[in-house]
Amino acid sequence: MVDDYLAATEFLAALDDDWCRHIDAIGPCLHQPHAARDPYESLVRAIAYQQLHARAGDAIVGRLLALFGSGAFPRPEQIVSTDFDRLRSCGFSAGKIATIQGIAQASLDGVVPDYTTALAMDDEALIERLVTLRGVGRWTVEMLLIYSLERPDILPADDFGVREGYRRLKGLQVQPTRKQMIEIGAAWSPHRTVASWYLWRVPGR
Repeated sequence: MVDDYLAATEFLAALDDDWCRHIDAIGPCLHQPHAARDPYESLVRAIAYQQLHARAGDAIVGRLLALFGSGAFPRPEQIVSTDFDRLRSCGFSAGKIATIQGIAQASLDGVVPDYTTALAMDDEALIERLVTLRGVGRWTVEMLLIYSLERPDILPADDFGVREGYRRLKGLQVQPTRKQMIEIGAAWSPHRTVASWYLWRVPGR
C-alpha cells in the first residue's frame, strides 16, 4: 500500500507546479484506512460524525459503545432493538437515530452487504445500492469506499474540503461546482483517493 501511495504521489506531483509545491510541503501520503471494517459499522460511524467536529463524533461513538458494555461495536440487531431514548442519550439527533436504525435493519435484510460482498462490488453499484437508505447520501458511501474498502480512485466531489482545497491550491475566487470538480478530477485518475487526501490538507490563503 505504501508503494501505491508513492506511485500516486509521484503521478500527482507531475501534474503541474501547484501540485508539486503542495505535495513537497505536505510530504508523503499518510492515508490511514480502517481496513476490513464492516460496511454496516462504517455507515453507522459516518452518520455519527455527519455535520460534527471529529471530537464530538468521537464522543457520540464512545457513548454508543459504552451503552452495550462489551467494547465491541454493537451489532445490527442490538441497534434495531434499542429504544429511542437510550440512543438519544448517546447524543444522536432524532433524524440520525432513524437513519442508523434503518441501516441496521437494512443490514439484517441483506441490503447492506457484508465486507466480502462489498469488496467484490463495483464502486458505482455499491453507491447506487446504499443511497436508497434513508439519510445515506453519496458522500457517506464514498467515505466507506475510501476508508473501509480502500478504493484508490474515489473523488468525493460534493465534499467541501475537497472543493475548497482545490480552490486554494489554484488560487481561485470561487470553489468549483460538483460537476466541474468531477471534470477536473478526471485527470487525477486512477489516484483520486490520494488526490482527495492532499486536497483536504491545502492550507488557507
